[in-house]
Amino acid sequence: MSLLLGAVADDYTGASDLAGTLAGAGLRVVQTIGVPPDDLALPEVDAVVVALKSRSVAAGRAVALSLAADAWLRGRGAPHVLFKVCSTFDSTDDGNIGPVTDALAARTGSVPLVCPAFPRNRRTVYRGHLFVGDDRLDESPLKDHPLNPMRDSSLVRTLARQSAKPVGLIPIETVEDGTDAVLARLTSLAAEGCGSAIIDAVLDRHLDVLGRAALAGPLSTGASGLGLGLARAVGPRRPAAAAAAPRPGRGASAPGTLMLAGSCSAATLGQVARAEAAGVPVRHLDVEALMAGGDTGDAVAWARERLPRGPALVATSRSPAEVAALQARFGAAAVSERLEAALAEVAAALAAGLSRLIVAGGETSGAVVDRLGFQAFALGDEIAPGVPLLRAVGARHAGLSLALKSGNFGGIDFFADATRAN
Repeated sequence: MSLLLGAVADDYTGASDLAGTLAGAGLRVVQTIGVPPDDLALPEVDAVVVALKSRSVAAGRAVALSLAADAWLRGRGAPHVLFKVCSTFDSTDDGNIGPVTDALAARTGSVPLVCPAFPRNRRTVYRGHLFVGDDRLDESPLKDHPLNPMRDSSLVRTLARQSAKPVGLIPIETVEDGTDAVLARLTSLAAEGCGSAIIDAVLDRHLDVLGRAALAGPLSTGASGLGLGLARAVGPRRPAAAAAAPRPGRGASAPGTLMLAGSCSAATLGQVARAEAAGVPVRHLDVEALMAGGDTGDAVAWARERLPRGPALVATSRSPAEVAALQARFGAAAVSERLEAALAEVAAALAAGLSRLIVAGGETSGAVVDRLGFQAFALGDEIAPGVPLLRAVGARHAGLSLALKSGNFGGIDFFADATRAN
């Protein structure tokens, strides 16, 4: 295997988002869960996205995981590796975007471009500030992530607080001047001692400039928008005979579809409410009981009874006010860990009888995928922007279809759309 492009993603839903973006641009892609074992047979592909659950772990652990994934990808010929992060730059002042970027940059001797913009998903960067639609990140509802709240829209300031070296800025005027201008500015920032550079992007065509400029070096950091720019830059260099991997088609929903919702985003809350209004059986877990030591046995029995007749949804999602009250009472980390574990327990107990598993929430998806021991996924059709249908590859749960959704992704009918996609 000689890859054209590699990626290290800091969570599983973000990895699926990126893998789907690369596949949509015409690359043959596999998403792995962690660094693949030597005995895992992978098809011949153009790109591999190594999915990690490193966004919210200790910085040292995130660095070690990311360096191992980077080494595996470069050992398979990848000349460029994208460190894939969330389009809302979810992180804290301790990391992990800065520490991982620093470590990968030190290994490669580079000054990477950094950009989470994806204009088609209304994520843009202007003057170094991250915007969600028309609002700065710190003025948008997405500022209230339960684990990594984002209170500063300035990516230069945010990344500088996490980084060992100064962070530069490449403004929109330079991007408009094209790839050569971006590379010249990057060279100047390196000479000034910067360790990385935030780069503006507000329109889709800016991603092409970013992709070509990033590909001139060995490393970049960003969201799936930068991945799209890289895929477009890589694409013309693919052998003419290389064809896209076969993809599943679409069809009717089947029994054995389990839906799990752990995200507390406004988008997921609306999607759960819409599914329930449409007649999907929904079981809302008792969070207080779980925190007091309760188990998920009743929820498993409830779902097992209903799954032969159609989809069933088990949720821990709560409103921001309810989340804040629970965190104040039990501690943010304790609440997150228990609820992720609870939904993973439900998935593990029911996995043998499932045809499809749909998970809403990045941290929840990570917990479920880890508990079930998936090794890799082949890419299917896009269910919603950033959410491809996945099919398990390897000995564990081979052929099971999945959808792993970041909390903010998908339209109001996401769960219905995901049950129909084949």
